[in-house]
Amino acid sequence: MSQNKKNILMRIFLSLHLCLCAGILVAQDIPWAASAEEVGMSSDRLKRINDAMQRHIAAGTIQGAVTAVARRGKLVHFEAHGLMSVPENRPMQRDSLFIMMSSTKPVLGVAAMMLIEEGLIRPSDPLSKWFPEFAEMQVAVLAEPADEDISPVRVSPFNVPAHRLVPSDREITVHDILTHTSGLASGGLGNAISADSIGRLDSRESLAKNVPEYANVVLDFQPGSRWQYSPATALDVIARIIEIESGVPFNEFVRARILEPLGMNSTFWNVPEEYQDQLIEIVGADNATPLVATLYDTSHSTYFSGSYGLKSTAEDYLRFEQMLVNGGELFGNRLLSPRTVRMMASNQTKELFSETAEGRGFGYTVAISENPIVADQRRTQGAFGWGGALGTRSWSDPEEELTAVLLIQQPVRQVQNDFENAVQQAIID
Repeated sequence: MSQNKKNILMRIFLSLHLCLCAGILVAQDIPWAASAEEVGMSSDRLKRINDAMQRHIAAGTIQGAVTAVARRGKLVHFEAHGLMSVPENRPMQRDSLFIMMSSTKPVLGVAAMMLIEEGLIRPSDPLSKWFPEFAEMQVAVLAEPADEDISPVRVSPFNVPAHRLVPSDREITVHDILTHTSGLASGGLGNAISADSIGRLDSRESLAKNVPEYANVVLDFQPGSRWQYSPATALDVIARIIEIESGVPFNEFVRARILEPLGMNSTFWNVPEEYQDQLIEIVGADNATPLVATLYDTSHSTYFSGSYGLKSTAEDYLRFEQMLVNGGELFGNRLLSPRTVRMMASNQTKELFSETAEGRGFGYTVAISENPIVADQRRTQGAFGWGGALGTRSWSDPEEELTAVLLIQQPVRQVQNDFENAVQQAIID
């Protein structure tokens, strides 16, 4: 049998698998009937989460929040705080929908790990396997010194220094994209001089149309030589690869293979009309408002990004984190093997990430606590997770069998720190 026929059969099989998965599960409840003490936590100390949120609400730093904590598979804390609409004085609800921004990325990570498990993609695969346009990329360096290639970390597109272009030492791989070590659209010199090629996010139409165009972007540094975050572009290349290999749109893949098996029935790129009134009305976040409307689009997107775009609830994201802390399984549905979860949550960048975030490592779309004391984190070694630009934060802690979710829409670091500290200090066994 030819390789082409094998690929066609694989895609047919996967499409059928998607259809079957879509019908497996209706919403299931996370077990509720456990006191904190039954799973080694303190009810009194968990109340400090509420106290911390109320302090910040009273100070005006956030309008409200939803917080959730589970340990050993039991939900021990789930509270809504403050207001979901300040003008209308509407109280926050536990099922309020939040704009997740980059909290979307770990979902893309799980989707990618599924195809890695199935052998459809490999971390070492070059992007040119799917997009020939990526075969020969260029890297931006300063014009002087002429005998040394220097790529500055941050460059404004409004103040681009004299520069020259050099060939990339090697091709970008799937591994590079998943670890933010590709140099693609990560805020450096190449990103600045490629502003027109990247284009405003409002002009993005679809992964199929736009992803090949990203090969026109000049790289910020040599692939694999630096960790530098690509907030809104690089991971979308992987989302398009998932579309190509699965034969279905990325959003449909995520819905059938991740959201529905986990009962994440309130997670969307485009929020249905009947859920629109659950969306938080964000106020007082001018310092964090995204530059373009696409990032805030709640109902009309045709560009289903793997970097941003999801809207979700605290309960849904707790389910997602619980699946990861369980080693890839929830409600009898296995999404990944435990070894694949460990691969995703192992430091894949060696010292590159710790150079920018001491005491931490970076895996595939998630950051890992390697030395929580040095990192000034209130987590256990090996805990992993990510967050979004509007303040959302969630993580899984395999050693403590703990998952935690904080949803806010004003990105206040101290709120995140206070939540993390309250969760950690509530563990008594």
